[in-house]
Amino acid sequence: MKNVLLYYSFSFALGGGEYLPLAFIAALQKMGNLTVAVDQASNFERSYRAFGTDLGIDLSRLKIVQVTPPDYDPRRHNVLAWLRRFRRLKQLARRSDVCISAASIMDFGKPAHHFINMLAFGDDAFTAFVHGKSSRAGGGTMARAKRFFSNSILRPILGMRSKRSIICDARQHIYPNSRYVEKFMKSFYGPFNSEVFYPPTLFEAEHGAAARDPLKVVYIGRIIPEKRIEDLVAIVERARAATGLDIAFHVAGRLDQTPSYGRKLDTMAKERDWLKFVGALYGEEKARFLTSGSYAIHAERDEAFGISIAEYLASGLIPIVPDEGGTPEIVDSPALTYRTNEDAAQILAHLLSDASFRENQRRHCVERAKLFSREAYLERQGKLLAEIVGVTP
Repeated sequence: MKNVLLYYSFSFALGGGEYLPLAFIAALQKMGNLTVAVDQASNFERSYRAFGTDLGIDLSRLKIVQVTPPDYDPRRHNVLAWLRRFRRLKQLARRSDVCISAASIMDFGKPAHHFINMLAFGDDAFTAFVHGKSSRAGGGTMARAKRFFSNSILRPILGMRSKRSIICDARQHIYPNSRYVEKFMKSFYGPFNSEVFYPPTLFEAEHGAAARDPLKVVYIGRIIPEKRIEDLVAIVERARAATGLDIAFHVAGRLDQTPSYGRKLDTMAKERDWLKFVGALYGEEKARFLTSGSYAIHAERDEAFGISIAEYLASGLIPIVPDEGGTPEIVDSPALTYRTNEDAAQILAHLLSDASFRENQRRHCVERAKLFSREAYLERQGKLLAEIVGVTP
């Protein structure tokens, strides 16, 4: 059997992005001798308890290697931790036949397979380009000088490669997690060896129309400023005013992820009896929450994919999403995408007031859900990983 190395940081707040490495682990440990390199071993255990128990991961056959210092804290990531991780990964890669990063672009010192999980993957120039803060050249004089020193002097001394040099190396395999991400990357880096691979959509829920609240809108995910929860509240507030209906908006997620932001939202909830924050939900509680409503709304505009949107579809919800990022690619309905908060409120009001429109969009969402079902994902994953490792699927 081949020796397979998989890297994922497991350094961030618990979220849907951790389905990918866990689903890969479950499949890869059946295809070869698997080593999992992580930044924080304790957080891998947390993620396994939250998501991995139903994926068939055999912990007794799993080798976990922490590639950062024992006291590593991602909030205080420094050059020493960065260098240690690189050297440890390179050591592990030498003994591996196949190297896979489930955390975007990593330098293994050899050709590898890189699955993009977020647009901010360590190339500051590209991140600035994504957010419209620089041209393709990537910033002003100081930014270019810093990048030149890092890429042309420091990295070569340390034997490291820049993100750009890895991406543009034809021996590497890059897997953007949406067509939106692939387009953004190619407009900045130029052509590279790519194949779009949608991340795991493993959530399943039994649902029926009878149990749903016809006036309930939901959101589930991280509660951080980038998710624009205030915009979601404003959208529901506008729809309430437009329809005169007592629309409820319930939000699932941890309010303490960004304490000051959480306090601001908590104050908003105290001022609105229709707005409720229900905390973090997993497993059956999450399924009950998602199937209790009829609609879902999303506001982040630079979402690389948006696993929660696929989960809304799987739950029988009708999601309303911005017309930017990867989320409209999932929903694939111009009638459910919006440019402004006012547009979103009008879509929600239209769904509530027009039964024919609502039923047409519901049928469309049911069909889209099939593409992002657990069965469809596992089939795609199985074929691709078998091809990467070189085994019969």
